[in-house]
Amino acid sequence: MNLQMTSTLASDRSSAPSAPPALAAAMVDSIGSVFAGRKEQIEVATACVLAGGHLLAEDIPGVGKTLLAQTLAATLGGTFARVQGTADLLPADVVGSLAPNADGFGLHFRPGPVFANVVLFDELNRANPRTQSALLEVMEEGCVTVDGTTHAVPAPFVVIATQNPVEMAGTYPLAEGVTDRFMTAISLGRASTDEEVEVLTGRRGRGQLGSVVR
Repeated sequence: MNLQMTSTLASDRSSAPSAPPALAAAMVDSIGSVFAGRKEQIEVATACVLAGGHLLAEDIPGVGKTLLAQTLAATLGGTFARVQGTADLLPADVVGSLAPNADGFGLHFRPGPVFANVVLFDELNRANPRTQSALLEVMEEGCVTVDGTTHAVPAPFVVIATQNPVEMAGTYPLAEGVTDRFMTAISLGRASTDEEVEVLTGRRGRGQLGSVVR
């Protein structure tokens, strides 16, 4: 899928642009060739990212949250980064930090993984509240501020986050300010028996993910 095509759609969230039907349909078909079933959820997720919004995928483990996020990222093209949510993840690990110059004099900004067109934040609710809060500025404003200097992230910019809403051990409830930054949340549910057979027999699944990239 062409990055320039999606860039114009995501550049101005306030105007909520509409995606060309052919583009949206092509993305749904591409994702469906990898992600078995649940077309309605695929359509909602596609509409969200094409409108320049951020997506939260909530469900129990093993239903394909991460695969859906990876496939959405692949169809959008551009640069991709993944963050694994853990309790010891620091804000600087996400947005970036200052690092010494090679000559030992002065500092330079070292961008974090949010400096990509599509950022998959896996298990967001395992990140501590400080790190969750570090997402707020970049999700809303498209930039981060480190040591008083503002750095813009690439456009288009989409965060696709996943979380398990059932498991409580080792997790942190998402702050209201974080959840407000997501345009929509989806729950995938379990695949049907026929869909599971398609994955197990290799007719759909991770082995075909590369064929989605344009």
